[in-house]
Amino acid sequence: MKKSTPKNTSWGAVADWYGDYLQKEGSYQAEVILPNLLRMLALTKADAVLDLACGEGFFAREFAKSGAKVIGADISPELIAKAKAAGGPILYKVAPATKLAFAKDKEFTAAACVLALQNIEDIKAVFKEVRRTLAPGGRFVLVLNHPAFRVLKRSSWGFDEKEQVQYRRIDGYLSAARILVDMHPGKAAGPKTVSYHRSLQDFTKALASAGFCITRLEEWTSHRASQKGPRQKAEDTARKEIPLFMALEVRAL
Repeated sequence: MKKSTPKNTSWGAVADWYGDYLQKEGSYQAEVILPNLLRMLALTKADAVLDLACGEGFFAREFAKSGAKVIGADISPELIAKAKAAGGPILYKVAPATKLAFAKDKEFTAAACVLALQNIEDIKAVFKEVRRTLAPGGRFVLVLNHPAFRVLKRSSWGFDEKEQVQYRRIDGYLSAARILVDMHPGKAAGPKTVSYHRSLQDFTKALASAGFCITRLEEWTSHRASQKGPRQKAEDTARKEIPLFMALEVRAL
């Protein structure tokens, strides 16, 4: 019998775990993504910002510190409940990224979607909806697990003992994939979600079809460092050469 996979890729089932993770010192979200994202968005009091697939509001709360008007939207009622409980001058909406019924046409000057597109099946519908809600000249910043180097179940770290080099092994890249992810490995009945791998051209074609052009691309590396040991230098070099994340800034054509 064929095993079923969840259709709902919401992280609502792990809302508590994800909220705790974001608050941990040294998380990638806090140490790598947040400062770079704020730099790219350069928000001011004049901005109206959409935090798409906002989760428990970690980034939305940081956006609000600029004085901008911030609206966060997520498909998960559990995550939106946690976001509201955290407070702040932010309006939160339970809504899928493909249908932002609460949003007016050309309402936002900026939008961001952080590490969420890999959990959404219909990215073409997402991009069209964001395009509808952005004002002329508005920018949309997407932050992704780097699609060329972080391919679930088809990429891994390796070490060349002879050359003393740590490398990234990629077993598949161009073909799209729908991957079942165990959120708590080792627990037989743990929550699961679905992740979608897409190549760079998959993203660029979908963005172009929605009427966007790419105006900036950045690749972000890990902030972490290895402990002392025989592979320390090789591991630290690999961290600085092989990016974890990719950020795209796009604007309407």
